[in-house]
Amino acid sequence: MPGEAPAISVCMATCNGERFVRQQLDSILPQLGPHDEVIVSDDSSTDSTVALVRSMADPRIVLLNGSFRSPVRNFENALGAARGERIFLADQDDLWHPGKVAALMPLLERFNLVVSDCNLIDENGREIAPSFFAMRGSGPGVVKNVLKNGYLGCCMAFRRSVLDMALPFPETIPMHDMWLGIVAEMAGRTHFLRNPLVCYRRHGANASPTGEKSSYTVLQKIRFRYRLICALVGRVRSHE
Repeated sequence: MPGEAPAISVCMATCNGERFVRQQLDSILPQLGPHDEVIVSDDSSTDSTVALVRSMADPRIVLLNGSFRSPVRNFENALGAARGERIFLADQDDLWHPGKVAALMPLLERFNLVVSDCNLIDENGREIAPSFFAMRGSGPGVVKNVLKNGYLGCCMAFRRSVLDMALPFPETIPMHDMWLGIVAEMAGRTHFLRNPLVCYRRHGANASPTGEKSSYTVLQKIRFRYRLICALVGRVRSHE
């Protein structure tokens, strides 16, 4: 019925994503129900991204426009508009495997947050690596993920309770997915699913540097993690 609250909100941040955004949406929309939603938050695109999204004319797509100059703030904007009880994150340039939603939804009955593995592909769709988890050494643990983040946003789905605790994002966090994953661990149980359910595209112009060598200095990394820990402590105390 019109106005029915969605069970699932997919939150996607876009910025000059015309090359791949339609392919990504085409991989997502068939997996959703008629009352689910895809929140697309665009950050000042100067190419045809916005026009391409609008041209799909799918009533489940909610398009937001803003000027953030930050993928973290862009995702925060999308997440702030989400109405679903189950939240999925999506990058503009990846591809979801068929059956991703069906695989993750039952797990969200048992866990606060689930992150699946993914295979890495290049701009032409050729596989670079079969497993992000194997390459990154991904797994649960607050200390483990503060030291080396394994929570990959484009592979994550979580309950609304995680979102309620995670928003608003602290000003000091380096990555939204790292923040969401560790907040979920502090609030309950998370699960790393070893099945690859996303083709994670790396093409040299990604908004997120995950998977590449970090450009931050050791001192910057220490500062990021100190600020992250302080933000976590403050957020947990505020929800006690």
